[in-house]
Amino acid sequence: PPPPVVGTAPVRPVQPPPPALPPARGGTATASRTDRIIIVALDPGHGGEDPGAIGPNGTREKDIVLQVAHRLRERINAGSVNGSPMRAFLTRDADFFVPLGVRVQKARRVQADLFVSIHADAFTTPAARGASVFALSQSGASSSAARWMANKENDADKVGGVNVGGHEAQVQRALLDMSTTAQINDSLKLGGAMLGEIKNIGARLHKGQVEQAGFAVLKAPDIPSVLVETAFISNPEEEANLRRVEYQESLADALMRGIQRYFAQNPPLARSRQL
Repeated sequence: PPPPVVGTAPVRPVQPPPPALPPARGGTATASRTDRIIIVALDPGHGGEDPGAIGPNGTREKDIVLQVAHRLRERINAGSVNGSPMRAFLTRDADFFVPLGVRVQKARRVQADLFVSIHADAFTTPAARGASVFALSQSGASSSAARWMANKENDADKVGGVNVGGHEAQVQRALLDMSTTAQINDSLKLGGAMLGEIKNIGARLHKGQVEQAGFAVLKAPDIPSVLVETAFISNPEEEANLRRVEYQESLADALMRGIQRYFAQNPPLARSRQL
């Protein structure tokens, strides 16, 4: 069995959320207040029978990304946007398998304002290193590595025994129906803010700009969505970093600052939401 992950210091308990705000009464968002809860969907990759990538020392991607997601959830639940409280929603909050299509459905069901999928991938060579942020591409991936990673992540359903064929028509309809250009543009803005903050903590970047690829979990038509590759778990030095509590905390801080920077420049719209 793989050795236990080192970075498992308990995350500080999350305070129970305050009572839900009353729904917004029409109108539009203002710079001062949106009058509703801002929801960020966090999507820790893999889980259950799908361990994701496994590092040279046996660290499993599914464990690391869940820990980072819990740390980021803590920060989101303590945050606000122009006075409106923020809440994080996790597509999985424990070690179980969630099909890719269901991850998107869960985010849409809670009317998430953002969708952030968290990963720590491997590559064919241990020399590959650095963090990456991806947005959806309408027409192919922006690099061969991006295409390789997207194909690898999209295969995750096969591990969990899901027949992805049934999702294809739904995905095709979504691609036709959604305002893809607006979603991708917003996703690129979010990804750019995150990439800048990851760089600010001294982390190496695999690519200096947001990449684009056809990741299945980025295809929510109405939610700005990014996939963050926190590091290459196949690189021994980066695997060791990912196991460290301090590094996970720094990553969560950087992602939170990226989210706040995005909202500072793109205030969420006022809308009714029943919780």
